[in-house]
Amino acid sequence: GDTVYLAGASGVDPETGMVPDDVEEEIRIVLDSMKDRLERVGMTMDDLVTVQVFCPDLTLYDTFNNIYRTYFDDHFPARAFVGSGPLLLGGHFELLGTAIRQ
Repeated sequence: GDTVYLAGASGVDPETGMVPDDVEEEIRIVLDSMKDRLERVGMTMDDLVTVQVFCPDLTLYDTFNNIYRTYFDDHFPARAFVGSGPLLLGGHFELLGTAIRQ
């Protein structure tokens, strides 16, 4: 239908299978992953209505937010930035999202 649920988006580089050392590169990988998944079903990041970000290091909030905001044109979805335990492969971010076709 018009609703898509995204889960398990991480910052693992698809070419190396590893999390990059550069946190900003990791952020772009995880956001590009969500963007690509949405594009495959004819949606954009602006169709996202909620996003949950899991991060074991809450001091990375501003770094994440500065890049995150560049991925949207019309609005920002409701978002929770949640402190978590360790993530797979030592990653800093895992995202869940719900998109509704606008």
